[in-house]
Order: sequence, then structure tokens, then C-alpha cells
Amino acid sequence: MKTGPDWNDLAYFSAIARTGGLMRAAEELGVSAATLSRRMKAFEAALGRRLFLHGSEGYSLTADGRALAQQTRSMEDIARQIDIWQGQAAGPVCVRISAGTWTAFDLAERLSDYWRPDAPWVPEFMYCDLDLDIARREVDIGIRNRRPEQPWVARQQIGWVDYAVYSADEGVQGWIGPSWDAVITPSTRWIQKHHGDEIVTKVNSSHLACALARAGVGRVVLPVFVGDRMPGLARLSDPIEALRSEQWLVSHHEGRNQPPIRAALDAIGGYLKRRP
Repeated sequence: MKTGPDWNDLAYFSAIARTGGLMRAAEELGVSAATLSRRMKAFEAALGRRLFLHGSEGYSLTADGRALAQQTRSMEDIARQIDIWQGQAAGPVCVRISAGTWTAFDLAERLSDYWRPDAPWVPEFMYCDLDLDIARREVDIGIRNRRPEQPWVARQQIGWVDYAVYSADEGVQGWIGPSWDAVITPSTRWIQKHHGDEIVTKVNSSHLACALARAGVGRVVLPVFVGDRMPGLARLSDPIEALRSEQWLVSHHEGRNQPPIRAALDAIGGYLKRRP
């Protein structure tokens, strides 16, 4: 009797399509890259279709690969729903939340303001200055600094974030800039543009920049919800109009109605709306 594709091969393919390469997919799946490569060659042969183009930048999808990826995305959505269903029977469900550096820090530090141990969900923070993929359920909830346009995303604007200049005291004149391997954010780009010739040292982490600023090495730009309450720092400017950004709470339009995710959205959204 003729059977369809192996479920494991479909899952392997979907992981490669989502991550763009063997190494990250292999790490996620817990198999070796060699095993994954061998399985995909056999999978392509069984289907009689070429799914990948192999190049220096990783595994890119052919037209057939893109068409199949659209189908396996639905499989991953269902698998995530099953994970949530199974988790509900065992206790609170982990809800994956992605946000930028300081929003993630704030949510973790002020957890007791919006979460209790008896809640039906547990936060699993995934700090990232780049947007993780909600459509493919890399995360359940994202906090973004701009309106998302994808049609499958549910979104609500929950406020604005202002930025200002901080240092240990007004006498500090130099600036702390981003190193070559740092993620360039709007605030670090602003420092480079307006004070590039005043940078005295560079770091690849905003937390390290704060530590140096508190030590009196230089000035930094921070969200006011962080800088205004950080010990050892004084605000030296009004909010910088050019850096004011929207804040959006986003989730998958189907996943948002699952009880643990709905509870997390309501709790986090309420907190961020109340936050000064």
C-alpha cells in the first residue's frame, strides 16, 4: 500500500526551511548535521522533487520547497497546539515571549507586577534584538517597536517608548558606542550619528554599556523606563524625539485564543500600559 511522506522527514524539512541551514536545524532537532543531510537527500529522492538549493549562504528553497514549506508551517502550528494541550494537563504552560534587551529585562525584573505562581502560564523569555518568527511559532508573543504588517499576526499598540541620555554625572563628556559585532539599534545609531567623534570606548552589549556608564566612563542612551530607575545614573536630557518609538504587542491570530497565551497577553499588555 502506498504511503505518504514520513512525518519525521516532514519535520526535518520544516526545521531546515525555517532556520535556513543544517547546523541550526540539527541543533534544534537534536540530530547530527550529517544525518539531517542524508535524510533530506533521501526525502528529495522519494518525492521526486528538488526542495533545496545548496549554496554558501545555506539551504535556500526551490519553488517546490517553498510550496511544501507553506504546508509544513501548518504542521508546526498544530504541533505547537498539541504541546500546549499536553502541557495544560501537566500544569502551567510555558509561553515564549520575545522582546528587545531592555523590555525583556524590565519584564523579567518586574515579573511579580503581572504574574503569579498560580497563573495558567509561565513566561519563557527569549531576548532578541531581531524579530523572531511568530508565524512559524518560534515565539508565542512578541513585543515590537513598529507595527507588524503580516496578515497572520494579531496586534495591538500598547504605548510608546521614550529615550534619553544618561551618565554617572553631568561632568562625564565622552560616549559609549557599539563595537563592530554589536547589533545596531536606533539608539546606538543615534550615538554614532550625533556623537561619533566623542566615543571613548565601545561594547557589544547594552548591559555592559550601562555598567561602564555607571562607572563614569561615558554617556549612554537608554529607554526612560530603565534609565530613570537605574541606580548610579542621572538623566542628562529630555526625551529624544527622534528615538520615540511605538510599542506593539503581537501574537499569531490563531494562537492568541489559546487560554495560556490569552492570559499572558492580557497580563503583559496590562502591565506595559500601566508602566510609566
